[in-house]
Amino acid sequence: MACGFRRSIACQLSRVLDLPPENLIKSISAVPISKKEEVADFQLSVDSLLENNNGHSRPDMQVQATRLAEKLKCDTVVSEISTGQGTVNFKINRELLTKTVLQQVIEDGPKYGLKSELFSDLPQKKIVVEFSSPNVAKKFHVGHLRSTIIGLLGTGFQLFGYEEKLQSNPLQHLFEVYVQVNKEAADDKSVAKSAREFFQRLELGDMQALALWQKFRDLSIEEYVRIYKRLGVHFDEYSGESFYREKSQEVLKLLDSKGLLQKTIKGTAVVDLSGNGDPSSICTVMRSDGTSLYATRDLAAAIDRMDKYHFDRMIYVTDKGQKKHFQQVFQLLQIMGYDWAERCQHVPFGVVQGMKTRRGDVTFLEDVLNEIQLRMLQNMASIKTTKELENPQETAERVGLAALIIQDFKGLLLSDYQFSWDRVFQSRGDTGVFLQYTHARLHSLEETFGCGYLNDCNTACLQEPQSVSILQHLLRFDEVLYRSSQDLQPRHIVSYLLTLSHLAAVAHKTLHVKDSPPEVAGARLHLFRAVRSVLANGMKLLGITPVCRM
Repeated sequence: MACGFRRSIACQLSRVLDLPPENLIKSISAVPISKKEEVADFQLSVDSLLENNNGHSRPDMQVQATRLAEKLKCDTVVSEISTGQGTVNFKINRELLTKTVLQQVIEDGPKYGLKSELFSDLPQKKIVVEFSSPNVAKKFHVGHLRSTIIGLLGTGFQLFGYEEKLQSNPLQHLFEVYVQVNKEAADDKSVAKSAREFFQRLELGDMQALALWQKFRDLSIEEYVRIYKRLGVHFDEYSGESFYREKSQEVLKLLDSKGLLQKTIKGTAVVDLSGNGDPSSICTVMRSDGTSLYATRDLAAAIDRMDKYHFDRMIYVTDKGQKKHFQQVFQLLQIMGYDWAERCQHVPFGVVQGMKTRRGDVTFLEDVLNEIQLRMLQNMASIKTTKELENPQETAERVGLAALIIQDFKGLLLSDYQFSWDRVFQSRGDTGVFLQYTHARLHSLEETFGCGYLNDCNTACLQEPQSVSILQHLLRFDEVLYRSSQDLQPRHIVSYLLTLSHLAAVAHKTLHVKDSPPEVAGARLHLFRAVRSVLANGMKLLGITPVCRM
């Protein structure tokens, strides 16, 4: 990929450097576009070629780059070779660049960027991803935009629950019960004791407790599926940590058999992960009443998932407050003898601050989803250019979700950020609304001029600076995908798509299709079609459904 140009450059370099092309491919990167000047298309960092560069100063790097560039020759692919600060730069034949990129985007469709030599040496893997993790009887909290909260309400429902309310609005009613039982537990220790006893009965397999828990679980999952659908999220399996209550007892037996379990004066069971009594490395795995804890059930879940899926990698996506918890879980798996623990990874995220709806401080994600739909509908109604839509509510929700997702993914996942409705819904600037607007505008362009112009494409008609900048940016898509796949940070894709949208906006103003000669109009339409295709691909990777009209 990068349409084969990277491999072509690597092959020429391999002959000069006497290295296999595969060893060079990842050292050749597409050059980010510049607003100030036209840049080369690819560059090789000489620094990356040297096994031990600590002894080389910057002037040495420049000399090395110059010497290497002198040994290389232009060919049918590379039209110009130059040097930069410790780099060798390659400019691709402009007509070949245009023709190849546009053809590759259309031919590869949704696979564009993934059929890259950057991914060719990566084997197919089975990856289990645990995220959201909703638990029985807890409604989606605002934090559930990034995760969900754990809870079990057996005692509360027995004290304050109503069957009719449970059936008609399960999560709302169970949340109200949860709030009430928490208040009671703060004042009445017997309520907290009753809750612990209910949980103990559940772990011991008491039929009445199990039946109530199963009812909560079934009704909760029905509600979760409905809300997940609004988010465009589908899960292959619903199995929370409470699903592993029986297997958690097997984990405790295994820990005990390995001599890792220690009883405390309070009657709890702990594991010393440091081996020397360091208090910060003590992990509690069993309560004094014999019931399991979060860590124990996560251990059981991990072991069960390896037995079931034989995964190559398992990723837990939760808030950063659980960092220590997962460090301990992975350490426990290691000392229990599970070498595959090194395949487990925690991807933490930060906190959304200051999110409010018109009803006040946000409590539930569903309130946020309703709010974004309402606000987006009002925004669309106030804009004169808004098209008449078949389903304005659906479009408003898709655009609103795009706004929310882009806001959430723009920075490092680990970072906290201050939420602002005004900033999220700006139609200009680096927002999800702008991405959707760009996609809809480009789709409208194709609809207006039809497919007649796409029958033939004279690539010589796309040599303007605006066209070249877009083509160069399209070249970089595979690198952006590769980078996100390595560090699991969506911000690289977000930044790329926003830049692509800004480039498209500039080109749309200057590269007119209407009233242009047919071959010029056709070439430009091909270019805009490629932009829309890559924009749609990237948005879908982020969980955004592109809209065609707005």
